[in-house]
Formats: sequence, structure tokens, C-alpha cells
Amino acid sequence: MNNRNDVGRRDFLSSSAGMLGSAFGRPGSAQGQTSPSQPKGGSPSLVLRSGKIITVDDNFTIAEAVAIRDGRIVAVGPDAAMKSYTEPGTHVVDLQGKTVIPGLIDGHAHMDREGLKAIFPSLGRVRSIRDIQERIAELARKSKPGEWIVTMPIGDPPFYLDVPDILAEKRWPARQELDSAAPDNPVLIRSIWGFWRSTPPLVTCVNTAALKRAGITRETASPDPGVVIEKDKNGDPTGVLIESDMQPLVELIWFREATRFSRKDRTRAIPVSAKTYHAFGTTGVFEEHGVANEVLRAYKDARRAGTLTMRTALVFSPDWKAVAGSPLSSFMEAWAGWLGEPALGDDWLKMTGLYVNIQHRPSDDLRAKAAPYTGWAGFNYDTGMPRERLKELALECARNDIRVVANAALSPGIIEIMADVDKQIPLKGRRWIVGHVGRLSRREIAEIARMGLMITPHTNATIYKGGSYFQKALGPDHRDELTPLRHLLDAGVKVSLVTDNVPVSMFWPIWESVARLSMTNERIAPTQAITRAEALRCSTVNGAYLSFDEDKRGSIEVGKLADLAVLRADPLTVQENRIRDITSLLTIVGGRVVYEAA
Repeated sequence: MNNRNDVGRRDFLSSSAGMLGSAFGRPGSAQGQTSPSQPKGGSPSLVLRSGKIITVDDNFTIAEAVAIRDGRIVAVGPDAAMKSYTEPGTHVVDLQGKTVIPGLIDGHAHMDREGLKAIFPSLGRVRSIRDIQERIAELARKSKPGEWIVTMPIGDPPFYLDVPDILAEKRWPARQELDSAAPDNPVLIRSIWGFWRSTPPLVTCVNTAALKRAGITRETASPDPGVVIEKDKNGDPTGVLIESDMQPLVELIWFREATRFSRKDRTRAIPVSAKTYHAFGTTGVFEEHGVANEVLRAYKDARRAGTLTMRTALVFSPDWKAVAGSPLSSFMEAWAGWLGEPALGDDWLKMTGLYVNIQHRPSDDLRAKAAPYTGWAGFNYDTGMPRERLKELALECARNDIRVVANAALSPGIIEIMADVDKQIPLKGRRWIVGHVGRLSRREIAEIARMGLMITPHTNATIYKGGSYFQKALGPDHRDELTPLRHLLDAGVKVSLVTDNVPVSMFWPIWESVARLSMTNERIAPTQAITRAEALRCSTVNGAYLSFDEDKRGSIEVGKLADLAVLRADPLTVQENRIRDITSLLTIVGGRVVYEAA
């Protein structure tokens, strides 16, 4: 941001945002204790004027001002048209040319996970084993003898790249080095959740006391081929445990109690998570990968306590082992009917859909033994089932008006299964969802359009993090099949963009969809780039389509819920490489401020 914009930002915050925070209650203040989900009295009237209001309506209208009353938008248009909506007590904010957009909607957020990152202490920006020892020693001084010391992973969030190479020693700390830092405590340095980086390995580092607590000795066999208990030249464990999968197994089988997130942890993390997402203009999330009961409980607890500031649509992730071989027809009608559309819930928290997938791995059986605890995942591990069983399940979902949500990465052939169901029960209008889409052929896109399926591409993984690899693997003849956003939109398919939690800003997938740049600055299938306006629509109105809410939110139009964000920069005109850096100055949900930049 140049100096002129910096001054404008300070002036805007001091003259407008500060007044709004005082009037509406900043999160965390005495007034902010009442969240938008449980307002006391009617919402104050608000007029935002002299700005660039990107409405994202059908005509992509640009307005100057918007008026809000009782949590809804009552007028959109030129400044002069706002006079009749300005009355005593109305807060009028001069935007000074700032850009306003509808609140962004993250189609695959894992929002609950973000706040959990603060439950256990960070190691900080360590660059040597000595740095790690000093941080562990600092934590040990604050701990009682025998208490667990558990930290977040080695490396720099959000991606945790290039470890252990970022350390001077170019290796992981051994148990003896952690022993010397905390001789009276078991120590565990967690592995990453693999999808933060999108590549293995996952490495957990523990000291001697932690190994003893877990019962790991030189005779301990690995519980899974993907887990390596590193040994020294004498055959003793070094304290370094290496996993080749993306989802941690080590902490679930050996260190579950030390690393556990409690129900209170998960509930407290919800508003912390929401504020992090609000900082980038996100006002709604769709939890496409599904949630287990412990995450559903946390959301319900937050809703009941009045701390839920994010409009949230959840998809249920069942534990299919509980069903065993039961006939699905009677089971789905008797048990799962509550998941049928219209969704159960309200404008703040609703359940809409059932998560399914085909792929099942032996390591998932081991993870599932921790149930009902799910660790970082927040979803059940036992969701995989054979293809024919999944087809039977999908048919029963269609019969019971239950929307199916699938992960293409874990369910190869899922579009064909949906097409088989469509032959018996038409899917058009049901808005079944295929997420984590990386590659689609023209034929598949035609089928998707015909059935009215919704698509959520994972651009953070398939364009930015792994785009160079995927593009090389596909070869020149099939590159336009890699995250083919242009083809999807041209075919009339509803596409909703997602973060998958890393990074949490929706402006990353917006930028990736437009720029098509990988982390190595290679253009990834550039013919599939979409415009900035299209990317913004895929992050607002199309996000609302995921939960059948397009008539309520997703655009700045009269009658819709007043969910919007005042931005630091204009996503339609800012330099392309700075789209991903955009943040929010003010984020408003239901007419109330839920985030205000410092």
C-alpha cells in the first residue's frame, strides 16, 4: 500500500470504523459479548456512503452507498438516495472511496481448526535446535514436574515449508536434546496436519519421558507401514517419529491424551477461528468435508452461548462402522431423515447434507479407533465404503432428499456414481456437490452441468502448492483439464471457491483463479483463468448456493442479510499480484461489526 492509501486507511479507521466499533460493540468488548446470533434489541441503522459498492447482483452493479436496518439491506444506490434512510440515530459512515463487497463465503473452510492452533503454544520462528531447546526450557519453567509440554510444529505457519532444512543443523531434534531442555517433563512437538503443506512427511519429535509414557521401546513395532520409529545406531528410538501420510496417526494412537482438544477447547476456538476469517472479509462458511459430532457440539455450544459470529452450514460426517452391513433403505429413512432438505437450522447454523467417499485405507481404521475423538480432522475417518455400497447410499439419499457431498480426491469415479443415480432419480436442482476437484475432462464437465452438480475446486493445492507438479504430470495435451474453471463457468456450472483452511483468506483462491500462478511462479493451465468479477461471484453468490441461501445472502441487494466487508483494496483494480494480500477494514454480519482492523 502506498503512502497516500496508508493515510486514507488511518483517516477512515479513526473517523468511521472506530465509531462503528463503539456503536455496534467490538468483538471481545463488553458490548461485543452479545454476538450477532443473539442481538439484544433491534440492530442500529447504518448507512455506508461515498464508496465503491460492488453488489455482485445479476448485473454486477457498482453503487455508491448502502443502507442497513434491522440486520438487512434496505437500500442500494447513489449517495443522494440514502437521505430517506437517514434518521436520528442512524450511523452514517463516509467510506472515502473504499470498496465494499458482499461477505465472502468459504465453500470448504475447516474454520473450527484455525482456533485450535492457539490451544497449544507455538515454538516461534526457530532456526536451530538450540532455538527449540530454549523455547522448550522456557515452557518447562512454567510447568510442574511431570506435566506434558506439547507444542505446535517446527516451521513457519501457515505452510510449514522446508523443514528441517530451515534449522541450522538440517535435522530434527533428538530425544536427548529435548531431555536437556526439560529434564522433568515429557515433551512432544506435534507434527503438522499434512494438508497445511500438502506434502509429507509428518514428523513428531518427543523426549525420553514421552517415549516411556507411550510405551515405545526398541522392540516396539510400527503400527502401520507409513509410520517409521527412527532408531539410532544402537537400535534405540531417537524420539523422531516419521509419517508418510497426510493425516497424523502417531498422536492418535500413542499421544492422544497429551494432544487432545477438549469440548471446551473446541467451543472456545470457534469465535477465535471466526475472527481470523472475518479479518479477510469472510462472513459465511460451508464445511464441505463434513463434521463429526464433537465439532457439531462445539458449534451448537457457541451458538447457544452467543459467540457464533460466522454464518455456518455444516455437512454431517457419519461413522459408518456403526451401521455395519445394515440395509441402507430403512436406516436412511429412520435415522438420517433429519438431514433432508430443507436444511435443519437457521441463518446462523444449519445442517445441510451428508459427506461420503469411496476410498478406504487400513490406516483410517487405526485413526478411527480414537473415535469419537477426531484430532485435527474434526471429521470421522470411517467414511469410506465400497463403490456399490456408496451407490446404494447415494440412491437412498436421493429418495430422502438428502444432499450428497463428496471429495473427488478421495472418491475417484464419484461423478459416474452420481450419473448412475441420476438415471433413476434426477439430480437436477438438488445441488449435490463434488469438492476438491483437481482435474476434469470436457465430458465430465458436460455431465456435471447436465446433473446440476456444484463444484468446489481446491486452488490452493492444485494451482499454487502443487500446480507445477500436476501440470508436468498431465502433459501439454491435457493441461486445460487442470482445475478447468473457464470450462466449468462456460458450461454453466456453479463453482464455489474455497480455502481448505490454508491460508484462511478467500483472496488467495480468488487470486489463484485469476493469475493461475504456482508457488514457483509458473502459469498453470492459463487458458482456464477466469476474470476478477467471476472469481468474486464464485466467492459470494455461488457460496450462498451451496446452502440454498442465494436469496438471503451473497450479494448486496435490498432485502438480503447485511453481510459485507469494507476492504483495504479494490479486488477489481488492485495489481494482480496483490489480490491475495487484501484484508478487511470492517466486516459486518447481520448489520453488526464482527471485525474491525486495528
